[in-house]
Amino acid sequence: MHKTSFVWIGLMAVAAGLAFLIWRSLQPASLGEGFASGNGRIEAVEIDVAAKTPGRVKSILVNEGDFVTAGQVVAYMDTEVLESQRREAEAQLRQAESAVERARSQVTQREAERAAALAVIAQRQTELAMAQKRLARSEPLVPDHAIALLDLDETRAAVEGARAAVSVARAQAGAADAAILTAKSQVLEAQSVIEAWRATIQRLQVDIDDSALKSPRDGRVQYRIAQPSEVIAGGGKVLNLLDLGDVYMTFFLPTAAAGRLVIGSDVRLVFDAAPQYVIPAKVSFVSDAAQFTPKTVETASEREKLMFRVKAQIDPELLKQHIRSVKTGLPGMAYVRLDSNREWPASLHVKLPS
Repeated sequence: MHKTSFVWIGLMAVAAGLAFLIWRSLQPASLGEGFASGNGRIEAVEIDVAAKTPGRVKSILVNEGDFVTAGQVVAYMDTEVLESQRREAEAQLRQAESAVERARSQVTQREAERAAALAVIAQRQTELAMAQKRLARSEPLVPDHAIALLDLDETRAAVEGARAAVSVARAQAGAADAAILTAKSQVLEAQSVIEAWRATIQRLQVDIDDSALKSPRDGRVQYRIAQPSEVIAGGGKVLNLLDLGDVYMTFFLPTAAAGRLVIGSDVRLVFDAAPQYVIPAKVSFVSDAAQFTPKTVETASEREKLMFRVKAQIDPELLKQHIRSVKTGLPGMAYVRLDSNREWPASLHVKLPS
């Protein structure tokens, strides 16, 4: 082998050795009783930005890796069909409003007819009363031949005609009352149609507003699942985001350590990519089922091999301060304090980026 190659190999070995020594110097010494550790990766809750209704993707305003804030519009769906449906509903609403006005005018007309019918009743009752008085004066005069019998018959006929005229007038008033009720019901029906079209317009407007897809949280775009001009179904995913306000590390601990954990226990996270920092966290979850080995084992030695999944949650307020620097997928170590009376070693005192 050429002499230069041996030199390069030697230099690379020295560099690797120095890097290892530096890494080891930054690692905590043995923690001793009251502490446990496990390796894991930083993860964040994933959120899908999806279309509420089926349609065509009009535009996507962000790219993979972009940071987005809560409420920011990240994509638009095509709304041409929805807007045409809204215009149609608005036209139907105007027709319904005209129908209400016509129905109200019918009510006014029927009320006027009823008033006229009541006036006719009063008139016919007056005529009946006069005819009855005339008959009352005429009947005593017949025995004395003061009036002809024919005149008496005509007077009696006038009374009966007046009674019939009163009945007709009352029937007309009753018909006017029924017409008023019908006209009022038509008003209510037309008003309900108005409310239905208003609700349709409101629903369509909500769908149009929802076609501007917004980020529900502060986060980072992980994937563009759809592309502009693609047609997707209702609920179809357009983007996948990482919620950078909900970040945690998942790691595993053996039975003895997991059994002593309580929710809220202090954790210190040290990332391989930045071992100079120590990030505080809290235990937020301990699995109730073991991993890696069968759920049921018979011997104590086998039970010691059981590993339980643990989540260490980073404080959301701390994440807000460094949210644009948060990255997921970073490997590292999680150190857990099992005994709250023990002090953290100096190497695991919190050290945050400035």
